[in-house]
Amino acid sequence: MREWIEYAGAWLGLKLLGWLPRSAARLVGASFAWMAYRLRTPLRRAALANLEIAFPEWSGKRREEVIGRMIQQVGWLAGEFSQLPKYSRENIEQIVVIDGFENFDAAKRLGKGVLFLTGHMSAWELSSFAHALYGYPLHFLVRPVANRRVDALINGYRCLSGNRPIDKNKSARAILKVLGEAGTVGILMDHNTSLDEGVFVNFFGAPASTSSGLARLALRTDAAVVPGFLIWDTARRKYRLRFEKAVELARTDDEEADVIENTQRFTQVIEEHVRQYPDQWLWVHKRWKTRPPGDPPMYSF
Repeated sequence: MREWIEYAGAWLGLKLLGWLPRSAARLVGASFAWMAYRLRTPLRRAALANLEIAFPEWSGKRREEVIGRMIQQVGWLAGEFSQLPKYSRENIEQIVVIDGFENFDAAKRLGKGVLFLTGHMSAWELSSFAHALYGYPLHFLVRPVANRRVDALINGYRCLSGNRPIDKNKSARAILKVLGEAGTVGILMDHNTSLDEGVFVNFFGAPASTSSGLARLALRTDAAVVPGFLIWDTARRKYRLRFEKAVELARTDDEEADVIENTQRFTQVIEEHVRQYPDQWLWVHKRWKTRPPGDPPMYSF
């Protein structure tokens, strides 16, 4: 019964937001995001703690301002997600523009597949969705939602533009198949991971447990790792999906050292984008939760 109630709530929420004009859906989404943030104390604590770690020189006021704009971005994401059925090749340029496409195209032409390196920036669900509408559908790595009906509902929206999900827990073989066919796989790699899945690399001056999967895949397949991040461009009043040049990989006789070095390079790319657009990254996640053995916890809650 609980599963059905959760599904009904998610379905109704998406349909009601989707029925609204885009501007209203974004406004309502932002309002709900503010309510959730105020009601859930752990979110507030995590956001403030993360900003203290990343920007210790900032004043409390500045951190609060950044958090406020971040919450708005998250709310806009909810609004945009509800509008996905309305977006098409004919109107997507009114919502998302692409910069640096030549970087993705150059990597694609190598014929060994592309690993799309990205993170939880702005309305990140729009990045892969828009990319597909522009004519380049991809597979994306996701962690399944516990409620299978809600999971199917969300993925149904995500796949409207031609993309396909890959279960994060069963990903290796599927990803190798896609890359073997010169396809593209999108991977969000800016969240904390467990000791057995990750390696520790520097992120804002502190060791952060980071998935090593992307580095291992790139080294094994020679697929190009192309950073691509969705940013809200205030001047254009549109989202901008910017592709950077493929990350140059370190290759030596020490594979494990190469995995760590390349994971550090990927993480550095993410940090540079977060530093440039701090109000558009998802600060409510405990990025430094997993600690090196023997190190004290970064969070006291």
